[in-house]
Amino acid sequence: MTLQQLRYTVMIADLKSMNKAAKALFVSQPALSATIKSLEEELHIEIFARNNRGIVVTPEGEQFLSYARQMMEINGLIEDRFVNNTSTQKKFSVSMQHYSFAVEAFIRLVREIGMEEYEFAVHETKTAEVISNVKTGRSEIGVLYTNDFNRKSLQKTFYDNELEYLPLFNCGIYAYISEKNPLAEKKVITFDDLKDYPCLSFEQGENNAFYMAEEVFSTYEYERTVKVDDRATMLNLMVGLNGYTLCSGIICEELNGDGYKAVPVDTEEMMEIGYIKRKKMPLSRLGKKYLSILESYRDI
Repeated sequence: MTLQQLRYTVMIADLKSMNKAAKALFVSQPALSATIKSLEEELHIEIFARNNRGIVVTPEGEQFLSYARQMMEINGLIEDRFVNNTSTQKKFSVSMQHYSFAVEAFIRLVREIGMEEYEFAVHETKTAEVISNVKTGRSEIGVLYTNDFNRKSLQKTFYDNELEYLPLFNCGIYAYISEKNPLAEKKVITFDDLKDYPCLSFEQGENNAFYMAEEVFSTYEYERTVKVDDRATMLNLMVGLNGYTLCSGIICEELNGDGYKAVPVDTEEMMEIGYIKRKKMPLSRLGKKYLSILESYRDI
């Protein structure tokens, strides 16, 4: 197995086409196909399946590619530092479901560490992308929630992707609403109270299974629902439509503004905020520091 074979494999996976990859790599398609076939025979796995739509990565191929991408990244760093003699910044990246407190924790980390030594990245995104980003090494840590409903399904997904999940803290369920919402003065909100207002939830794209939802009670049959792609739009709909979303109750006024309120929902259901990382991969110094900041939200 060579670095060239790894580079070819990653290019095919990225472009989802043997023909396009061959053109990008300036090699003939038969030569590229022969290289991949030789690699598959050496590893005794099938990396790509071929069908009428083109190239599809197999489950074994996905696993192989996660390691191949890491090897390519490490090789690039070695070449930059020792071959090209360029000094590169160290990198730290986090992915999370749409949690303003996880973004705020990231901001606190960057302010504390400074940006001279590190290149930082943060991805507030869909559940499946959080999992994918950690699996492929794009992010060191992924922040998401589990509860009694989704835990088994998510744990299987983590296991299949060679990830491990570790809990951070538990919290109750809150309705997050605009202060102008007629329910804002209530001490506790019931589902009967909420039935006349639109429930706002984050779109999960192709991976729209109930257990991938970012909000609890994803199987509940709401009379009015609106799917959104980003947190800013959700906040606008809370004001414009008196919409609500179900959340952890941790409010970050510095990021969301002070025009919103989290009111406890009348339920015994709990949610657990936790994080995922690659199995057997030790956390970096910044990873540990970021988690310690996240844990400080336990008592908020």
